[in-house]
Amino acid sequence: MEITTAKYLISNIDVKACPKPDKPEYAFIGRSNVGKSSLINMLTRNAKLAKTSGSPGKTQLINHFLINNAFYIVDLPGYGFAKRSKVQREEWEKMIDAYLKERTNLVTVFVLVDSRHSPQNLDLAFLRKLGEWGVPFNIAFTKADKITQREAAKNKSLFVNAMKKEWEYIPRTFMTSAEKFHGRNDMLGYIGELNEEWVMPEPDAKPNMEMPL
Repeated sequence: MEITTAKYLISNIDVKACPKPDKPEYAFIGRSNVGKSSLINMLTRNAKLAKTSGSPGKTQLINHFLINNAFYIVDLPGYGFAKRSKVQREEWEKMIDAYLKERTNLVTVFVLVDSRHSPQNLDLAFLRKLGEWGVPFNIAFTKADKITQREAAKNKSLFVNAMKKEWEYIPRTFMTSAEKFHGRNDMLGYIGELNEEWVMPEPDAKPNMEMPL
């Protein structure tokens, strides 16, 4: 699959104000400063689509982008450290939780993990929460160009092994680099596969609560 058009659609703080759930949707989330917006821009080949910043906490809203007039990419606020008040962080958490639990057309969440580091409890805890809610997810390891391939592969292996202590099933993973465009074809190919399988939810449908195959 190739992306031919990508445009910003809407930002909001309420899942009920999101676009009509009439297209498949893919959310991107990770720890603050993990390279989330950069990865979205790399996938769409649009460096100005999602706002990037060297400072954690830049993304503060649920940001929808319409891709090929056929599906949505959603840029969610990062979890973990950000230079914001406790009250604001709690508001972000409630907003994200509501989105993940209630968005009926959400196909999968791409959870971004920094490939430069060994497994972080914050990432594993977030995956655990998704599992408890039954929210489908995949993992994209970011910034692979910042270290050697051997180091990136080692940290990925350590992370997957940490998951295996709690998970019987490990979803598909991707090694990526926003600067080198690594992982782009694999991720877009996977999204294309999921788009072909997607069926529009009924008006009163509940969110998809099955792990992706």
